[in-house]
Amino acid sequence: MQPLDNKLLLDAGVHFGHLRKKWNPKMRPYIYMERKGLHIIDLNKTNAKLQEAASAMQNIAKSGKKILYVATKKQAKEIIQSNARRVKMPFVTERWLGGMLTNFATIKKSIRKMQSIDRGLADGTYNNITKKERLVLARERDKLERVLGGIADLSRIPAAIFLVDIGHEHIALAESKKLRMTTFGMVDTNSDPNLVDFAIPANDDASKSIELITNYVTNAVEIGLTERKREREQNAKAKEDRAKQEAKNEAKAAESASATPTPKPEA
Repeated sequence: MQPLDNKLLLDAGVHFGHLRKKWNPKMRPYIYMERKGLHIIDLNKTNAKLQEAASAMQNIAKSGKKILYVATKKQAKEIIQSNARRVKMPFVTERWLGGMLTNFATIKKSIRKMQSIDRGLADGTYNNITKKERLVLARERDKLERVLGGIADLSRIPAAIFLVDIGHEHIALAESKKLRMTTFGMVDTNSDPNLVDFAIPANDDASKSIELITNYVTNAVEIGLTERKREREQNAKAKEDRAKQEAKNEAKAAESASATPTPKPEA
């Protein structure tokens, strides 16, 4: 993918870091300058790291593996949700439940409970219960949907995780590292970029910055999915062509055998 125009990054406020007193010294390589006590992120470094992260996410998607999108900050929720849904990836935008990854078996039980309530409400199983009981079930279902709806179709631990603000999502980051997942994250000047495999130095507080960065990496994921689909279609066609050719060869062999005269036995 082509790098983003630095003007787009500037307009989105990607370059704005935190106050100098809140900085993490490990972000020094990605800081361009200080202005009025505020650190300014080097957008050339942002672009380089963004391309690196996008390329890795593209390859993961191309391999058929899942990437979990995580952002529970108010200004990032809708952005993350819409991007994850666009490429059919799992997401978490409400409170991160402790053990959501490391205790995934228990989380799956809650997901199955939510799906069971859905089936019961749809097929008439709960028709004979009281209105109050139906209301309690509906409320429980809505609560589960808010927290677990984004991972309802997740059957196994994802291969990677994309985080907006690694400091805010430290529990999710810790769990993903424990499971040796590949980690991607938007990292502001108050965080340690070494905590993730692919750090994208950027303003992780402004919605425009979050949207620009997330859209870029999601476009890369979309390209990876398209490449995977194309490869699978090509492989299926090649397999079909081989089968047809084998059938033709067998037909020719059978025809040749039937055309060859059978030698008469000597008297």
